[in-house]
Amino acid sequence: MQLTIRMLIKSILFLCTISCYSQESNSYNVKEHYTKKEVDIVMRDGIKLHTTIYTPKDTSKKYPIIMQRTPYSSKPYGEDQFRSKIGPNEFLMKEGNIIVYQDVRGRWMSEGVYDNMRAYIPNKKGKQFDEASDTYDTIEWLVNNVPNNNGKVGTWGISYPGFYATYSLLDAHPALKAVSPQACIGDFFFDDFHHNGAYLLSYWRVTALFGYEKTKPIDKPWYTFTELPTEDQYQFFLDAGPLSNLDQYYKEDNVFWTQLKEHPNYDEFWKKRGIIQHLKDIKPAVMVVGGLFDAEDLYGPFETYENIEDKGDNYNIMVFGPWSHGDWARTKKRQAVGNVYFGDDISLHFQKNIETPFFNHFLKGEGDGKTGLPEIQIFDTGTKEWNSFANWPPKNVEKKTFYLSENQKLSTTSTEGFETFISDPKKPVPYSEDIKMVFTPRKYMTDDQRFAARRPDVLVFETPVLTEDMTLSGEILTKLKVATSGTDADWIVKLVDVYPGDAKDTQETQSHLKMSNYHMMVRSEVMRGRFRNDFSKPEPFEPNAKTDVTIKMQDVHHTFKKGHKMQIQVQSTWFPLIDLNPQTYVPNIFKAKDSDFKKQTHKLYYDSSIEVLLSK
Repeated sequence: MQLTIRMLIKSILFLCTISCYSQESNSYNVKEHYTKKEVDIVMRDGIKLHTTIYTPKDTSKKYPIIMQRTPYSSKPYGEDQFRSKIGPNEFLMKEGNIIVYQDVRGRWMSEGVYDNMRAYIPNKKGKQFDEASDTYDTIEWLVNNVPNNNGKVGTWGISYPGFYATYSLLDAHPALKAVSPQACIGDFFFDDFHHNGAYLLSYWRVTALFGYEKTKPIDKPWYTFTELPTEDQYQFFLDAGPLSNLDQYYKEDNVFWTQLKEHPNYDEFWKKRGIIQHLKDIKPAVMVVGGLFDAEDLYGPFETYENIEDKGDNYNIMVFGPWSHGDWARTKKRQAVGNVYFGDDISLHFQKNIETPFFNHFLKGEGDGKTGLPEIQIFDTGTKEWNSFANWPPKNVEKKTFYLSENQKLSTTSTEGFETFISDPKKPVPYSEDIKMVFTPRKYMTDDQRFAARRPDVLVFETPVLTEDMTLSGEILTKLKVATSGTDADWIVKLVDVYPGDAKDTQETQSHLKMSNYHMMVRSEVMRGRFRNDFSKPEPFEPNAKTDVTIKMQDVHHTFKKGHKMQIQVQSTWFPLIDLNPQTYVPNIFKAKDSDFKKQTHKLYYDSSIEVLLSK
């Protein structure tokens, strides 16, 4: 597929929610109500960061500052060029706030060298810098130089800007009062480009966005994207073969591609770029936001909330809705992910009744934490309604173990025996039945899984038709007992809600599908088998030896309704969402050869289990 640079830039703006939220309404003219100024703020080491400031024209009162730091551009550039929407949402824009955007170090119009997921430096001295110091220095300048500010600052961001919002919590400036990390990256070995050591091949094209460095401030893209000859991503990557063959597209000047290849394990390179381990004794108020069907950053928001909660006593709340990546910042009437419709005006409800009160309380109000907002607001993706809790997971849950038993059953008792299947790298299980070329995946998070359930290399286990509702709230732990004829393998587990035969279609239902007996994927995860014991120390399997592989799946809040069935699918390929495992152990899969990829026979033993938390 021949994609122009303009089309790809447009895709990035949408996927990373650079525009912050939907541009659907043009009834409010930002230029009529705001003055725009562009400044270059000097950091402690002398580097200048390009910063855009929108200030209300009504100067009769003082306003807080709400800031987003981004690697995706603070455009449009030029003081006479205005965004059509500014700030976290329409309500905060219209009521008046000082809205600030900043190009982070090394990106777009800012000076310096970009470092992907720059490592945090505790106890910095002199001119040492990181994203925390850049944020601190920026806030210091803003509160002392922007007219009519009230001395209070908030930060927010979605996806990578969400990571920078989290970063603002470290060594926080005293003026920073409210922070909302949204779809925030927590660790690049578990978000976006990796899942439990498996490389997300579906993000390969995005490598251009992060891998090419620039030498000076620039207001146009300095990177180019690979043009591909097909609209069939499955076939493209299957024809491409081993990851090493993709070197023809990214040379050594792509820093990120080189880093991925040279650091296939969870070594110090990745560990020091994680941010969640530093979230201790946080002072500003925090509202973590995530989408329960976010294909890019699901690990980060849960881990961010939990680490702040466990290691401090600040105001810290969590909001999770039925959204894909960044959906909550848009205002589409019907909220759906793929074929599954969840309700109307769900994002608007969040913006008006949750996000706006949070920022207003800490930036314009008393700031005493009495917001009236629950600790946890999370959407039940089965009953399709909001629930509130004082803790996460809720206190009224109990652990329940289901065994992956004979005759394709999920049973409460284990049995002896096993099932086998052949995993062939030349015929991998697709992650979606759609024929497409996506920039980053989204829709598959709720996709119909019937196409996979009917393959011989996908094992299926399910409950009988439920006679009463069953609600899962919290993490899911899958404890597989497996063997392989080879020396390496991936293991993928999917939690599926099987709809009854009388389920009705909606306007979102794809034309070739029916919601009757729809197999909705609720949660899924992969474990690269070599990392089953330690992400830092890969090890081969002993051929045909029974081996434990434990997979932690991200949290859910989902009711399997009466008349539905709960299903588990187990497979070893998931293509091209993740790259292919050779199934023969090699030190670095990025350097594997064609001859390393072998068909293998896998076993799954019936004492394998899945542990869930059920609401009482």
